[in-house]
Amino acid sequence: MAAIDSLPPLRDVIATHDLSARKALGQNFLLDLNLTAKIARLAGDLSESDVLEIGPGPGGLTRGLLAEGARRVLAIEKDSRCMPALAEIAAAYPGQLEVINGDALEIDPLSHLTPPIRVAANLPYNVGTELLVRWLTPKTWPPFWQSLTLMFQKEVAERITATPGSKAYGRLAILSQWRADAKIVLHLPPGAFTPPPKVSSAVVHLTALPAPRFEANAGTLNKVVAAAFNQRRKMLRSSLKSLSPDIEDRLIAAGITPTDRAEVVPLEGFCALAREMDKA
Repeated sequence: MAAIDSLPPLRDVIATHDLSARKALGQNFLLDLNLTAKIARLAGDLSESDVLEIGPGPGGLTRGLLAEGARRVLAIEKDSRCMPALAEIAAAYPGQLEVINGDALEIDPLSHLTPPIRVAANLPYNVGTELLVRWLTPKTWPPFWQSLTLMFQKEVAERITATPGSKAYGRLAILSQWRADAKIVLHLPPGAFTPPPKVSSAVVHLTALPAPRFEANAGTLNKVVAAAFNQRRKMLRSSLKSLSPDIEDRLIAAGITPTDRAEVVPLEGFCALAREMDKA
């Protein structure tokens, strides 16, 4: 296996710094540096971008991003045990890596980054979906990021990229596909990680669109989609009746059959319904 830099193999780094993965932090380390370099390449041309990485752990993907030419990487890591290992990477790439020890849910990274910005991360399982929703629902659009290249459990990746009529189709697909192009670009088996998780994983690449795919108010769309999928087995005229007394008329005006269920309505239909709701 070819080395991607002059630093030691990740297994040696983990042994040296006693970095056994902690379940409470959602940690599953990816130790194959050729694989982390491949994920970095899937993030696109990094040479003119700052890259935000969440949960670098011992730094496998961090090294891949830097080896693939990232202009600069900001890594946010909650586990203070990882700081010495990440400091060694920073020393090997002078001026290109900044590490913040803290909770990504509580830190605003923008003061540390210069656009254009890409996000690339093997997200901790316990915060991955919450971070994605935050990145997809900023107050203004376009967002701070050009692209997101993120590792998720396979089930979550399939929910992000799901199409109408599929079991996985729901709110996460709507949020992702309204404002971004989303596709699964890599599948990984449990054995690729240490310790192996109980489920398979997948990398999703999302590219921000300059404007939403269809016109709609973000707050209204989110309210409609949440109500529709919270009771996904019900007909829409029932699941959405709390939103408007004349919901059947609004559904028809949006081109949606009132007896349909949420899982068969395409993104364009939900956006049309959000516009109809705002006419009140």
